[in-house]
Amino acid sequence: MARHNKRLIFENIEVIDAGAKGKAVAIAPDGRVIFISNAVPGDVVTVHTFKKRKNYYEGKAISILKYSDKRVEPKCLYFGTCGGCKWQHMSYEHQLYYKQKEVDNNLTRLGKIELPESLPIIGSEEQYYYRNKMEFSFSDNKWLTFEQIQSDEIIKNRNALGFHIPGMWDKILDIDECHLQRNPSNAIRNFIKQKAEALNLTFYNNRKQEGFLRTLMIRITSTGDVMVLLQFFYEDQEKISLLLDAIALEFPKITSLLYVVNSKGNDTIYDQDVVCYYGKDHIFEEMEGLRFKINAKSFYQTNSQQAYELYKVTRYFAGLTSNDLVYDLYTGTGTIAQFISKYVKKVIGIEAIPEAIEAAMENAKLNNIDNVEFYTGDMKKVLNQSFIDKHGAPNVIITDPPRDGMHKDVVTQLLNISAEKIVYISCNSATQARDLSLLDSLYKVTKVQAVDMFPQTHHIENVVLLEKR
Repeated sequence: MARHNKRLIFENIEVIDAGAKGKAVAIAPDGRVIFISNAVPGDVVTVHTFKKRKNYYEGKAISILKYSDKRVEPKCLYFGTCGGCKWQHMSYEHQLYYKQKEVDNNLTRLGKIELPESLPIIGSEEQYYYRNKMEFSFSDNKWLTFEQIQSDEIIKNRNALGFHIPGMWDKILDIDECHLQRNPSNAIRNFIKQKAEALNLTFYNNRKQEGFLRTLMIRITSTGDVMVLLQFFYEDQEKISLLLDAIALEFPKITSLLYVVNSKGNDTIYDQDVVCYYGKDHIFEEMEGLRFKINAKSFYQTNSQQAYELYKVTRYFAGLTSNDLVYDLYTGTGTIAQFISKYVKKVIGIEAIPEAIEAAMENAKLNNIDNVEFYTGDMKKVLNQSFIDKHGAPNVIITDPPRDGMHKDVVTQLLNISAEKIVYISCNSATQARDLSLLDSLYKVTKVQAVDMFPQTHHIENVVLLEKR
């Protein structure tokens, strides 16, 4: 062990596990846990710590003395700098192993309930190019690598179009190729940057809040539809038209070319007017013959193929019959509700976001589905006894809450409703475990199935079936 600038350096440390947020886990000589941002289980490393707490350190491997057999060569040139794809240096089979382990550990350790043996995790057939939506940011002050800083090279062009550096809201990593979204994503992004520079359009500066070009969103569906949305900081119709005309000419197969003028301090578009410049104001996704209309503000699972796998697991766990009344909580745009509708008597979806419910209603009409109803409001307020008296008590409840899980009042209401089955979908097995523990007095967990929606990352979806005791 050595000290460097009051930070500890630990040598010859074996990495033994992968932990929360994708960090590797090791044990320091003093017994504390070390969370390491850039190692793989099985590595033997020298660690430079940058944070010390009562029970743990956080650090970074500054040298690898022995490489793990779980390691693979990262596909992406920007691995380690870009904030995404943090497990790209680990083979996919081992990514799945540690994702499954995290789910099992959280449900067992945090839930402290009786559990069946988990079903094998469902991996993604596509480990790259699986995202249907990507968002990029413009900057006139791009992030420089250590090598660029140390070199004698004078970098005059500081424009960037890419991703935020983790923890640095004003720094953007300029990228030429991203392996998360299939073409023409890279071609569109690179063309837009080159054309913007040729037109002398200014790139945004987050600190000064000035510049013309703010963000770029690209959506590509499994049907082949392409949506491109550019966000500008101020109105200049001549400049907007010059750039958008060039994009439409270069990529005539774009289905929907949109723009937003947003002069707010933040770049969220949900309260902004979206202008359709070319084509339609929407694109379509398909699943089992159902068509889902997606506009600029719509939510849709970002991995289309794995969303289908997730929904099939949900439907299978629910064991639906033609007499079932199903409540679909946190329904979003009603995708699951419509996916199961032909198997049941009726589905009632509840969601807090009005625009999502509007999209759900529109898609139900588009798909000629007449046995679904959607309601807007805060779940803990909407899901009350008068709502149940009016619409009927459900046989089955499907719940897919945000990362924070369900509010305790919602859990209490689920216990009061006492449906025969609850299917609980979660993107955070820790908060899912907490909620399962609260439901344990009335329900027993009978099936557990993890589904990998995000290869090369530590994120994992988990589906649990609860049945009344």
